[in-house]
Amino acid sequence: MALKNLKGRAALLLPEDDFDVDQITGIANLKVTDPVQLSKFALQWCGPEFEAGLRPGDLIVAGRNFGYGHPHYPCMIAMRHLGIAGVIGESFSPGYWLGEISKGFPQVSCPGILEAVSRWEELEVDWQAGRVRNLTRGIELPFEPLAQSEMQTLEAGGLLKHLKNNGARA
Repeated sequence: MALKNLKGRAALLLPEDDFDVDQITGIANLKVTDPVQLSKFALQWCGPEFEAGLRPGDLIVAGRNFGYGHPHYPCMIAMRHLGIAGVIGESFSPGYWLGEISKGFPQVSCPGILEAVSRWEELEVDWQAGRVRNLTRGIELPFEPLAQSEMQTLEAGGLLKHLKNNGARA
């Protein structure tokens, strides 16, 4: 089974380095577990037009060390609920990276991505070719390949599903 390419718009650009994902829903909402409720808190600083403009499959494009800080899951649960399909970043915080890959949420480390993308441009992550394509501008960038275990985890839809598919007891 091959991982399906990501194809969506750059709905959110977060160019600052060391972006703490807790900012997405706010620290006060970290104990909220309902995805619907979490999504109401998400990105309030972007204004109401942000959520109205989202489409399923849209992507986040981020700076270096995205996910810095404590890798709390509620923030990215909210993003998935809003239809965000993955994150393409210059680089990632290791704890965040491992946590989200284990949840089956695609992450792509692509140095130079911020210079190659503007908001709402169409992007494609071609897993097999190892390229991120800006379809709007006709630009391609290589991304850092994922480990085989990470690809298998994403293909399965998360670590627990991957383990169950391979006969391990979780």
